[in-house]
Amino acid sequence: MRMRGWMTFGMACAVSIGAGSAALAGPRDYRFEAVRAQVPATATTTIVLRIVHLPDGRPVAGARLSQPKMEMPMQGMAPMATRVSAMPPDDKGDYPFVADLAGGGPWTLTVSATIPGEAAPIVGSVPFMAVP
Repeated sequence: MRMRGWMTFGMACAVSIGAGSAALAGPRDYRFEAVRAQVPATATTTIVLRIVHLPDGRPVAGARLSQPKMEMPMQGMAPMATRVSAMPPDDKGDYPFVADLAGGGPWTLTVSATIPGEAAPIVGSVPFMAVP
């Protein structure tokens, strides 16, 4: 199935990163990942993402995440959005969110991250699968 191949690639590599102005490291030095590629399809699903600094492979702690958007791609139609809220992060670089994923299937969480030491926010999208 074509979508499954994209999801597998997306979950392994994890990200679509865009950015603004120049910074010390730059947006291509970071990757957004889903801690778990599959999550339960419930009305209160917890999704945990991690931002990895690629040059040293370490998780980024202390980032401020904002503008979360949760969408399910719909073939031939606009994506279906659902509610999503950020939870307090841990000090190791894991950033949890709670979303209404009562409908199973592929979802994408997109967030903006302000990373300590970077001049501009970085936007990342993390695909994952909600399973019944």
